Amino acid sequence: MQQSSSNEGAEPVAEQSQVAGIDVGGTFTDLVLFDTVSGKVRLAKTPTTLDNQATGVLNALDAAEADIASLDLIVHGTTTTTNAVLERNLCRTGLITTQGFRDVLELGRRTRPNAYGMKGEFKPIIPRDLRLEVPERMDAAGNVLKILDEDALRAALQELIARSCEALVIHFLHAYANPAHELRAGEIAAEVWPNENITLGHALLSESREYERGVTAAVNASVQPLLARYVSRLADRLAERGYKHDVLVMNGNGGMVSARHVAKEAAKTVMSGPASGVMAAAYTGRRAGIPDLITYDMGGTSTDVALIRNAEPAVSNEIEIEYAMPIHVPMVDVRTVGAGGGSIARVTAAGLLQVGPESAGASPGPICYGRGGTRPTISDANLILGRLNPAKLNSVPGGMSVDDIKEIFEAELGKPLGLDAVASAAAVLRVANARMADAVRMVSVSLGEDPRDFALFSFGGAGPLHATSIARELGIPRVLTPPRPGITNALGCVVADLRHDFVNTVNRPLDVADIDAVHHLFAKQSEEGRRLIAKERVAIREIREMHSVDMQFIGQTHLLRVPLPGPLPTHAELQARFEEMYFGRFHVELPEIRASLVNVNTSVIGRRTEIDLSMLIDKDGRRASLMEAQTGSRQVWFDRWVETPIYWRDHLPADATISGPAIVEQMDTTILIEPGDKAVQDADGNIIITIGGEQ
Repeated sequence: MQQSSSNEGAEPVAEQSQVAGIDVGGTFTDLVLFDTVSGKVRLAKTPTTLDNQATGVLNALDAAEADIASLDLIVHGTTTTTNAVLERNLCRTGLITTQGFRDVLELGRRTRPNAYGMKGEFKPIIPRDLRLEVPERMDAAGNVLKILDEDALRAALQELIARSCEALVIHFLHAYANPAHELRAGEIAAEVWPNENITLGHALLSESREYERGVTAAVNASVQPLLARYVSRLADRLAERGYKHDVLVMNGNGGMVSARHVAKEAAKTVMSGPASGVMAAAYTGRRAGIPDLITYDMGGTSTDVALIRNAEPAVSNEIEIEYAMPIHVPMVDVRTVGAGGGSIARVTAAGLLQVGPESAGASPGPICYGRGGTRPTISDANLILGRLNPAKLNSVPGGMSVDDIKEIFEAELGKPLGLDAVASAAAVLRVANARMADAVRMVSVSLGEDPRDFALFSFGGAGPLHATSIARELGIPRVLTPPRPGITNALGCVVADLRHDFVNTVNRPLDVADIDAVHHLFAKQSEEGRRLIAKERVAIREIREMHSVDMQFIGQTHLLRVPLPGPLPTHAELQARFEEMYFGRFHVELPEIRASLVNVNTSVIGRRTEIDLSMLIDKDGRRASLMEAQTGSRQVWFDRWVETPIYWRDHLPADATISGPAIVEQMDTTILIEPGDKAVQDADGNIIITIGGEQ
C-alpha cells in the first residue's frame, strides 16, 4: 500500500531557504549550500579531520564562506559509526541475555570467513566475559516459560558496571513475540545503569532470528556513546557560531533524523554516506525523467553500486557489512567492490593482472598525485592514456612526469605481461572495468533485473571516467552524470526526506495468519512513523507511506520482499502477489508448498520542499557556443590515439550536444565520452550520454 497525504495536523514549520548538506568521507568533507532566495549555490571540499570530524565540518562551512548563524538547516552524513564498526574501535559494551544463550553472537550461522579456506578468524562485537546470562524464557509464541529473575538481573548489571562497561544490551530469546521481560529489564537497568546507553533488542529490531537481532543490538550499543559524543560536540560548536536550529543526520535507509534523537538508534547511521549518494541519484533521476537507475559511485578506494526503480532505492534489512556482522535495520542496498582510483595493479605469481582491492589510499596515493606513491594504480593508467589532465595532477613540486609513470608501468606490469606501458595501462582499465561491471550485476542480474532497462548514474571523483565502458559492457543504453559528481553525497543530504522504517515479525503460514492483526500492525506502524516525523522541526510538504511484507515458502531460509501497492490485502491477494514476485525472481512455481508470512514492514516518509538542481551550475558562467567552452585538445587512447577536444563543464551552453570522442573536465571529476557516443545536457545541467549515439 502506498499512501500520500498532506501534513495536516502537524505544527507548521517555516520554509528553510538556506540549507547546507555536509558529507564526511574518508578523505574529504564535501559541502553544498543552497540559498533559494538568492538562487546561488556554494560548494566546498576540505580534508576530513579523522580525529574529530566536527572540525572538518566547520572547516567546510568556512571554506564555503557560509554565515552559520543565518543557516536554516544543516543535514549531515557521517562516517563515525561506519568507521567505528569496520575498525572495531568500539565502546566497552556488556550484554545480558537468556540463560544458556550467551554464545548466540559467536555461533552465528555456521558460515566461514573464506568459503573454500580451512581457517579464518572471527571476533564477536562483545567478548564472552561481558556476555552474562539470567534466568528467563519465552517461547516462540510469546508465552512465558520462566519468569524473569530480577535479583539475578540486578547482580548482572552490577557486575557489568564493575567491569567498566559504557553501554548495555538486553537481548532475550523471542522478545520479538513478547517483549515483556525485556521491557521490565530495561526499567530495572534504568534505575542503576550510570548513563542512557541501554539498547533493548526488540525495540531496535522486532523480528525473529536471535543472532541477527543480537548482533544489530550489539552494534547499536557499541557505537551509541561514540555517536552521542560526536553529535553533541558538533551541535555545541555550531551553536557557538550562532546556529539556532536542529542538525539532521543521514540514516542508512536514506532518510534523516534529528541529532537530538539519532544516538538512540545509532546502528541506523551505518552506511549513512553511501545512502546519501543513492538518494541524490533517485532525486536527480526523477527530475530528469529517468526514474530507473543503477548508481555507480567510484571513489579513491572502492566503488559502490545500488539499484533504483521508479525513483525508489532498493532498501534491505538483511545487510551484512562484513563477515558475521549482519545489521538488520533497513538500509539502502549498496554493494561495494575494492576498485577505486587508487586501486593498485600488480601481476600475480601466476602471471595474471590483478587490480585492487589493495589501495594506495589518500597518502601516498597514486603515482600521479606526486605525494610519494610508487605503485601503479587506475588513476595512473588513466593519466597514461590521456584521460586525465597531467597539468592538474602533476602540480606538486618534484612530482612524477607521464614518462616516469610509463617507465614504472612498463617495469612492473608490462615486462611480465609482454606489453608496453600504454597496453599495460589499457589492460588495467579493462580488468578494473570488468570488476566494476560485476558489481553492477550483483544489484541487477543477480536479483532478476535486466541492466538494459536502466540508465547508469555515474558519480564520485572517478566514476564518470569509466561509466561509458561499463555501460557498454552491460548493454546499458544511457549514462547520466549529475552536475557535481564529486559532491553527490553532500547533495543527497540536502534533498533527502525524513524517513522511518518499521519491521514486525508475524512468522505464520499465510493461510492461518490473522489478516486483521496484520492490518492492525500496518496501522500501528503508520501511526508511529507519523508521530516521529511530527517531532522533527523540519518543513515537509506531504507524508507518504509504503507497505510491504517479507515472505518465503515454508522450509526456505531467505526472504522475498513483496511491495503492497493499493488497498489492504486479503489472504488471496498476498498469496498471488508473492507467487508473482517469486516467479519473476526465480522463474519457478511451487504450488504444492505453503507460503509463510514472516515480517510486516512500513516506511513513513516526510517529503521535503523541492530543490532546484539547475542552481548547481552558475548560469552566468555558461558560454554561448560549444566552441567557446572548449579549453583545448589532447591525444587520448581509444584502442588507438585520437585527438580529442576538452571542454570545461561550467562553460557548456545550456543546450550543449557533444559527439564523442570528447572529455569534459570540471572541479571535481572528469567525464569521458567515447567515440560513437553522444552527450546532451538537460535543464538541470545533467549530462546524459547515449551509448552508440542513438536517441
